[in-house]
Amino acid sequence: MAAPPQPPAADRRPGVSATPHGAVAELRQGAAPRPGLLGRPRWFTTLFGTDVWERFSFYGMTAILVLYMTEDTGHGGLGMSAGDAALLYGLYMAAVFLTSVPGGWLGDRVLGARRAVLHGGVLIALGHLCMAVPVAGLLYPGLLLIACGTGLLKPNMASLLSAFYDREDRAGRDAGFAVFYMSVQVSALLAPIVVGALGEGVNWHLGFGAAAVGMGAGLLQYVRGYRHLGDAGRTPERSATRAERTRALRTTLVAGALAVLGYGTDAALGTFRIAHLMALIGLLCVVSPVICFWRLLRNPLLTAAERVRVRTYIWLFLASAVFWALFLQGGSAFALFAKHATDREVLGRTVPASWFQAAVPLFVLVLAPLFARWWTRAGDRMPTAAKYAVGMGATAAAYLVMAGAATRAADGTRVSPLWLVAAFLLLAAGEVSFAPVGMSAATVIAPATFVSRTVALFWLSGALGGGIGGNALKASGDHVPGPVYFLALGAAALATGTALLLWRRPLTRRLGV
Repeated sequence: MAAPPQPPAADRRPGVSATPHGAVAELRQGAAPRPGLLGRPRWFTTLFGTDVWERFSFYGMTAILVLYMTEDTGHGGLGMSAGDAALLYGLYMAAVFLTSVPGGWLGDRVLGARRAVLHGGVLIALGHLCMAVPVAGLLYPGLLLIACGTGLLKPNMASLLSAFYDREDRAGRDAGFAVFYMSVQVSALLAPIVVGALGEGVNWHLGFGAAAVGMGAGLLQYVRGYRHLGDAGRTPERSATRAERTRALRTTLVAGALAVLGYGTDAALGTFRIAHLMALIGLLCVVSPVICFWRLLRNPLLTAAERVRVRTYIWLFLASAVFWALFLQGGSAFALFAKHATDREVLGRTVPASWFQAAVPLFVLVLAPLFARWWTRAGDRMPTAAKYAVGMGATAAAYLVMAGAATRAADGTRVSPLWLVAAFLLLAAGEVSFAPVGMSAATVIAPATFVSRTVALFWLSGALGGGIGGNALKASGDHVPGPVYFLALGAAALATGTALLLWRRPLTRRLGV
């Protein structure tokens, strides 16, 4: 599964010294900073360890979330339908993407990156603790707290990391972020195995509790290493004016009051359903990108050439939304297929369905260097649209493999786990082609003074995709995804990839990437 939003904040940090702030005092005394993990400075160890544990909590929880929601109440689950669980999962993932936009603004303009990471981690830990308590009603506030905390922590964690590199030091910056990306994959690989074994094998809430312990360990790591961060992220890069803060607070209070009034009335009338809340998130997934593109295009600071690039980028944005809509179903539709239609017996023991979620990060670790070598050798002959087409083709192939597996399982027969393994391998190829390439393209396409805003648009494509994908299984009415479901979504991916391939030249000419 793709890592939730980590937009690099390098574009907001001109003139930052390449020397880690926490090491300045030692250097002045003539001593070299003591190395930490992987031979890197202590500030890197602090941020790396925090990120590893935060990702452990996130991927561990998401690995068992849909399985818990669809499990019978007699076995400790919520007894939700597959469609409702997939919808809630998709919209939760969309909310994680959505909250990265205000989370990044709070870190940049109000709190400073350092406090934003701390506050975000506390919210995440509280959310996991809510889910660890065996009370069904705490699921929703728990997910809300985790979504808000993740949106606050992730962009500001990237901002903190970038503060220790000079703006011109691309090699050092790329190396640092590459190690961080590996931390995500290692955590995503181990978390489903540990949390899944506890959640499925012992008790669901014990699994959620393990995720809470992981986030607690991340917070402890962060607080203990606070002194190694020096002055990095201590204050906002460009503090919001009093008028800006007042306007943001007023808007938040009005929106919150309207939501409380509307849903409070709904509850008082006895008509409230969780689907009503999910409808609001779905609406935000559609409206937010439209508003962001509209505000960016009407800004008078943009040149004519920049407007052309932004308008053309809308097509890549929509392609990204299609990809995320399909990719994020690895934790919902694919997880349900693993539970109900896959033969998981190995040496007389049943492998937890959640363990299959470790396949994507494992394959990403293997495929990432291979694709990087491919892109390097291809050079300008492989533009962004063509790389997107490759990723969409791999995603389409994953769904066609799942259609074959669902056909074999149509009579109730449990199919070989190799079907799922092959599908996850292809999904990993799609992720490698989309996530890092899309982030890089967004920074290149962006107008000179709006890089952060353009990167936020890339992550909003994930929000739109999560909202769309969450509704797909709900609309199909299937308890377990069948061959028609997988074929239809595979056809959508194939059509999108073909369109990108056919239009790659005009897209490249207008985008410049």
